[in-house]
Formats: sequence, structure tokens, C-alpha cells
Amino acid sequence: MQTEMRESGHFDRRHDFGRHDFGRHDFGRHDFGRHDFGRHDLDRLPTTTAIVARPAACEQLAGLTAIAKREIPGVNASEAGLVQFLRDDPESIFALERNGTLLGGIAFLYLNCRGHDALLLDEIDLKNPSRDYLAQPDEGASAIYVWALAGHGRATVGLANVAEYLRRPRFVSADYFAQPSSTAGRDLLIALGFAPIPSFQPNLWSYERPWNRLPPRVPAPCISMSVRSHADARH
Repeated sequence: MQTEMRESGHFDRRHDFGRHDFGRHDFGRHDFGRHDFGRHDLDRLPTTTAIVARPAACEQLAGLTAIAKREIPGVNASEAGLVQFLRDDPESIFALERNGTLLGGIAFLYLNCRGHDALLLDEIDLKNPSRDYLAQPDEGASAIYVWALAGHGRATVGLANVAEYLRRPRFVSADYFAQPSSTAGRDLLIALGFAPIPSFQPNLWSYERPWNRLPPRVPAPCISMSVRSHADARH
């Protein structure tokens, strides 16, 4: 992720949000990776009242920047870049809080149909995505790309609440995509129901929403039919 955005809609490369970068970030390097979830289904996780998850407010961005710098080695985060990102789409960054304390955050790229295709074909620069590939704030998303994840403590528990928010009409038809860059990140994706998929985009994982999945193929029942003659048909 780049931290400045020009009026053209492209991110300014003068400030790198992180060498990990938030296009191929480290899922769960710290406490995100230490929780043992088992295997679950993201859209079926029970929500919690212990963690508040909601679109980030501008006054929370300084705290989120500090968490990203602390939790992701080598990241060079800019509050100004996050402010611009949030202005472009107020639902793109979520803050995770417990008892009023900021624990972390998660950011998404909401891709339109062109962006969805470009992701699968490896034709999108995830560090510097063109606005042409991103859904407008009043436009339904075709795909949800997990762009950034940083936090500590019980922040991971709040992902169920974020998933609940993303079942709203704007997002409900869109599957999730992500690219883990560590073993812990891969384990977290597996726990949430993601799986690697064939695509031109390297190491691309997807979570297919339950209502988008094809029903399992059920063998047709064997029906025994007797053949009757025309004479039988008269009786």
C-alpha cells in the first residue's frame, strides 16, 4: 500500500506503506497468528460483544498507523496516506477496539468487475491499484481483497464482527481474496475458511461466500419404471 494518493487516483510511490506491503502483508505475525481457531467458516463465525469493529474514524488513524509500525517490521506507515484512503472509501478501513482501547485494524480493496478480473489475471498492481479497478463507495463490490491486517491481543476475535458488516448489500455477493506472506498468515486464512485457488496471481487464496457455493452434486435417484403395452394403457 502506498501512503499518498494523487488526484489522478493512483497511489504516490514516494512513501511505501511497508516493504511487507499491504498488498502482500503478513497475516497474523503476532497475536493474530497465535490464536488457535481450528477450522471455521468466516461468514458463520459468531459475533462478539467483547470487541467493537466498525469503519475507522479519522481520529483513529494515528493509532492504527502506530500499530502497523509496531506489529509489521519494516513498515513505513503514514497517517496522511490512511486519511486519503479513508476519504476515497469510508468503509475501506475497520478499527478493532476493546473497552475503548484500539487493538488493531483491517483494510480492504473493494474491487469492481474489472478489478476482479485483473486480480485473477495478475494485471493489477496491488501496491498501487488504479482507481479504475476499485468500486465506488455507492457501487457494489465484485471482490473483496484483504489489503492490510495488523493488531494485537484479542483483536482477531473482532473479525467475525467485520464479516457481519460485510454481509451488507454492497458486499454480500463478493468473495474474499488474500495473499498470506507467512506461515502464521496462511494458518489464519485456513482457520477462516480460505483456500488457495488457481489463478495467474501468485499465491492467491479465496474465501467463497456460503451463498455463492454450488450445492454438492447429488446422484440422481434410481427410478424403476415398468414398460407397459398400449393394451395396458387402455385399462
